[in-house]
Amino acid sequence: MLGSVATTEARVAVTAGILIVTLAVGWLLLPRVVRAAERVATRWLERFLDGRGEHSIETMREAVPTSFALRFLVGVLQLALFALAAVAILALWGQFAIVVAVLPVAGNALSIGAQAFLSLLLLGAAYVASDVLEEYVEDLSADSDRITAHQEQLLSRIMQVGVLVIAGITVLGIWGVNLGGLLVGAGFLGIVLGMAARQTLGSLIAGFVLMFARPFEIGDWVEIGDEEGFVTDITIMNTHMRNFDGEYVVVPNDLVTNQAITNRSREGRLRIHMEVGIGYDDDPDEASEIAEEVLAEIDTIANNPKPYVIPSGFGDSAILLDLRFWIEPPTPQARWRSKATAVEMIQDRFADAGISIPYPQRTVSYPPETAEAAETVERVERLDADGDERGDRGSDGRANDRPT
Repeated sequence: MLGSVATTEARVAVTAGILIVTLAVGWLLLPRVVRAAERVATRWLERFLDGRGEHSIETMREAVPTSFALRFLVGVLQLALFALAAVAILALWGQFAIVVAVLPVAGNALSIGAQAFLSLLLLGAAYVASDVLEEYVEDLSADSDRITAHQEQLLSRIMQVGVLVIAGITVLGIWGVNLGGLLVGAGFLGIVLGMAARQTLGSLIAGFVLMFARPFEIGDWVEIGDEEGFVTDITIMNTHMRNFDGEYVVVPNDLVTNQAITNRSREGRLRIHMEVGIGYDDDPDEASEIAEEVLAEIDTIANNPKPYVIPSGFGDSAILLDLRFWIEPPTPQARWRSKATAVEMIQDRFADAGISIPYPQRTVSYPPETAEAAETVERVERLDADGDERGDRGSDGRANDRPT
């Protein structure tokens, strides 16, 4: 169409018209259209996100200000518009061969620019999506009592890593990277790292198991193997505890899952056992009633269920009474305080009632001397005397001369 313009005057007029339209659109209309589109896109995005992802959006705005992004976009569009105008003018003046020669270079530049733009757009969208997913999991955790803070953190991190991995693979595909070879190399690297860090991977997997199984939570009073204390933190690799001596204990998660775990805080109450012995001459029923009354008077002991005392066995020096009572909520302080108070008050009340708490005793006795035993002793003594007499007389019956 442009090549049909034959006269020079017409070509000059068309060239001027192209330049005027290009300048008008590029410098006057295009910036306003971009700003209007940005406002519409912002309103639509805010309505779509419904208040989520504000942190990531603000972070991206701080890293790349909106004004700079708009100016950059307007500049790219203006450059493309001017390039089209230049192609049109060259075609008008019969210099299309120059366009054909420059077209591959321009196509490569345009392709690289499009790839870079799509990559940046995709990574930015993935960053915003990861923030949106984190806030969505937080809202879901707030509405549900079954999701703990650690499960919330774990779910957020897994979903964020998944979104970023998908975005990274897509970006590599956009740039034409061979994903097959990359995955094979990653597989070999994973095997080598797995063999070199078996214990670390074991702790990592055990951390995921603990996050979902939830045998204990932060603040629980637990006993893990030989360690006992309060859980202060649960990470992917370790469980952190503070024992009753104020020491900071770190237990790898693979050791946690391979040992018996006793959670004394899970049920909200804990039963305590104590034993006390009374003399065999005392009445076990009376002693049990007194002990139950004492336990019911202690403030740190729960009244529901009520404490009770039962005779549990015969000791070496006493009849054993088993004292069973509950503390609520279960804390080491409540356990120690209730046991110490119970010992002091039961001892006083037993003393007032005349009930003894005997200490261990042992009686040593000899078997009685019988007539057979006395006769045996007499026979042995007589044989010893006869042996001494024969030794004094010698073998010929005469007395042996002994030097004096």
